[in-house]
Amino acid sequence: MEAPVFFCSNINRPHQNVIGNHYVILYGLYMKFEQIQKKKERLSALRPLPPELVANLDGWFRVELTYTSNAIEGNTLTRRETALVVEKGLTVGGKTLVEHLEASNHAHALDWVKARIDGRPAELQERDVLTIHEMILEGIDATNAGRYRNVPVRISGSRVVLPNPAKVPILMSEFANWLGGENKLHPVEFAIEVHYRLVTIHPFADGNGRTARLLMNMILMMHGFPPAIIRKSDRLAYVGSLEKAQLGGSRSDYENLVCKAIDRSLDIYLKAAEGREEQLEDEGRLFKIGELAKRAGTTVATIRYWTKEGLLTVADTTDSGYQLYAEGMLKQIERINQLKKQRLSIQEIREKLA
Repeated sequence: MEAPVFFCSNINRPHQNVIGNHYVILYGLYMKFEQIQKKKERLSALRPLPPELVANLDGWFRVELTYTSNAIEGNTLTRRETALVVEKGLTVGGKTLVEHLEASNHAHALDWVKARIDGRPAELQERDVLTIHEMILEGIDATNAGRYRNVPVRISGSRVVLPNPAKVPILMSEFANWLGGENKLHPVEFAIEVHYRLVTIHPFADGNGRTARLLMNMILMMHGFPPAIIRKSDRLAYVGSLEKAQLGGSRSDYENLVCKAIDRSLDIYLKAAEGREEQLEDEGRLFKIGELAKRAGTTVATIRYWTKEGLLTVADTTDSGYQLYAEGMLKQIERINQLKKQRLSIQEIREKLA
């Protein structure tokens, strides 16, 4: 039997006859693209959607994308507070001017992106990336908005060495040429790769992540996919998976995380289009390890062990260093306990969860 062909992000050409763990990783990613593609085709068959439904979904995604993308970068506005700023233009007591501007700026940048999704990714230019960034930092940092950095930067707490500022214009020119060139990648893989390359160049003094996520979602929407929402509860996993790849490790954690985000967005659209109720996420409450253990009916030591083994994901840490977990980890613990009853090893449980 002929080995399946995969389009690998690393070198942009088909890989055949891959063996071992690398084969498993590529096959798993290929299957995720297939699953996502089938859901996208189901959604396409339901289009055009009723205008009022489209307006409702657009409004929800506009707030959610703004809330989550800014929260990943440390903005403390809640989901409801973000909605007040974005939809009503109101101010929230106790929050800084910068946090308000980050919310309104992201929403305006998303509007600019959505107004251009009838185009093709090959038409995107370097100027488009600069425009998105300029809108992100408008009124916050006039000196750097829409301009490449001219100083060295480091990511706090990371060992990743970012490109020298003198190389940034050259790297961005090459990035733009690649972006506008021909490729045989699946649209989802292409969008994931665009995001990865841009954050790895890290061309700006600030706003790199928000710009990269908007550009990724622009490409997804150009191909008829809904935008990917990287949840606040996924922040550490998201940052960690990028760092792992940038330090020469596997990209599979990063690619799987974004694929899951796209898959969730497709489910939201499909459930709405098919008239099924969709339970949207709550305010994103996080739990300390002791509270999570108590609610799950297990021990703190068990939670720590499962976290160390990669079965549970830490969503954030407090200033004092306490690990915080999203409520979704309760369901994850239920799954782990069910899999343990099957006498599976930790490695087998990890693979099942993935």
